[in-house]
Amino acid sequence: IRCSPPLRYSSLSINCECPGSQHLFKHNAKMQTTLNSTSFAGQRVTGPRPVAARVQKVRRLDVVNASKTQKGRWRGIDADKDMSDDQQDIARGRGMVDELFQGWGGTAGTQNAVLSSTDYLSQAAKTFNNIEDGFYISPAFLDKITIHVAKNFMDLPKIKVPLILGIWGGKGQGKTFQCALAFKKLGISPIVMSAGELESGNAGEPAKLIRQRYREASDQIKKGKMCALFINDLDAGAGRMGEATQYTVNNQMVNATLMNIADNPTNVQLPGVYKNEEIPRVPVICTGNDFSTLYAPLIRDGRMEKYYWNPTREDRIGVCMGIFQEDKVSRGDVEILVDTFPGQSIDFFGALRARVYDDKVRDFIKGIGVENIGKRLINSREGKVNFEKPAMPLDILIKYGQQLVDEQDNVKRVQLADAYLAGAELAGTGGSSLPETYRKQ
Repeated sequence: IRCSPPLRYSSLSINCECPGSQHLFKHNAKMQTTLNSTSFAGQRVTGPRPVAARVQKVRRLDVVNASKTQKGRWRGIDADKDMSDDQQDIARGRGMVDELFQGWGGTAGTQNAVLSSTDYLSQAAKTFNNIEDGFYISPAFLDKITIHVAKNFMDLPKIKVPLILGIWGGKGQGKTFQCALAFKKLGISPIVMSAGELESGNAGEPAKLIRQRYREASDQIKKGKMCALFINDLDAGAGRMGEATQYTVNNQMVNATLMNIADNPTNVQLPGVYKNEEIPRVPVICTGNDFSTLYAPLIRDGRMEKYYWNPTREDRIGVCMGIFQEDKVSRGDVEILVDTFPGQSIDFFGALRARVYDDKVRDFIKGIGVENIGKRLINSREGKVNFEKPAMPLDILIKYGQQLVDEQDNVKRVQLADAYLAGAELAGTGGSSLPETYRKQ
């Protein structure tokens, strides 16, 4: 008897049809076979051992819907729960996925924003967290803004609510600061525009910016946050100050854009985009000094509700109490101060308070020397300059207030431009440059 080598490998192809499947799988496997060779009378008989093919059965998985009350670990970032900015808050999922996708040290993976910090934040959104409590808000002013904002977020039947609220009045009467206090009290972080953004070297750019800012405020409302569009000094950017003021294409397009937004507040599209998409309505609040310089169809009653802000004596006293609240000035002294300067605007009293600090600053400069001011004030290792608050008795306040009034009178009296341009008059011939002579008169 002669035997062949006991082990031999061969490759076989097995076609098998799995139960429950309509596909054929071609399975290549190497099988180890033991060959027993036996010779009988010159004949060789070989026979492989039986081979068992292992076939895996396909299991069917039954999907069970979770109950509505069941909360998974991803529930906090579901679309109906998470109202935050996906790009800015991308790191909120850190630690919820495998470390393999987190990168080295967990700082280079998928849970890190592509852009950093303020790149995704709005440059126009403004918060009023830096404003301390205790400032006076006029009840009439707060009532007007509150009603306007509330009406624009209500669905009143068959009532056309003006989209724009125009607050106008004299210079320095605190219109912008009163709006800031009202926004803080209402919990609104408005999207802010200034008059300087209503003009550009490129035609159509300001009108496009207004639409962008309006849609930006609308996105905040869509996320569940109350918002508004606040335009400072609208008449300075879009008004026409006399015949000598150039009326540009941008002035015309700003007025037309605001008119269009007031007529269609839920369908505001960007230039070149023609998609009928309904967006949340955004109340618009504007401030200005003289709205008669604006385009007349813009300020009509159906589009703009106008409010003339002329603070009463009680309003002026309340605001001044907020200005002097840290200086321990009594209410009686504030009333006398307000009555002493009845024709002055509210910001006059803020400038008066700043003027009282002149003596302290003058003493500080004398102490360190004029030549050392830069070293002490700019990037100094000694830190900020601190000194005691000056006393503010009533006579000192009236004294500095009278100095401010004298400077205002000088501006009104000494009109050198008229004298120079009219007849090339030399300075001083009319007494304009001789203060000693003027005082004797």
